[in-house]
Amino acid sequence: MSALSIQERLLQVILAPQITEKATRVADKHQQIAFRVRTDATKPEIKAAVELVFKVEVDAVTVVNVGGKVKRAGRTFGRRKDWKKAYVSLKPGQEINFAAGE
Repeated sequence: MSALSIQERLLQVILAPQITEKATRVADKHQQIAFRVRTDATKPEIKAAVELVFKVEVDAVTVVNVGGKVKRAGRTFGRRKDWKKAYVSLKPGQEINFAAGE
């Protein structure tokens, strides 16, 4: 892979920040930020992507595979897609502020 295609891949790894009550509690207590990431993303890719996009230093990455919920509409059952969540620990003194529009 060329350097440009690697950078393009890293820009596609992070899909969105997970801003929920649990994610906010984890951010306050453990200084971790939760992101929704591609299901084929690896820990080194997630670390490199966060460092590239947000210009911060990452200490560690923890990954959780989340199973999609089974939903029902009348007699019909459906299933949401499985997805992957990454908890990113930043090095001391580092911060990502989503409210400021970074």
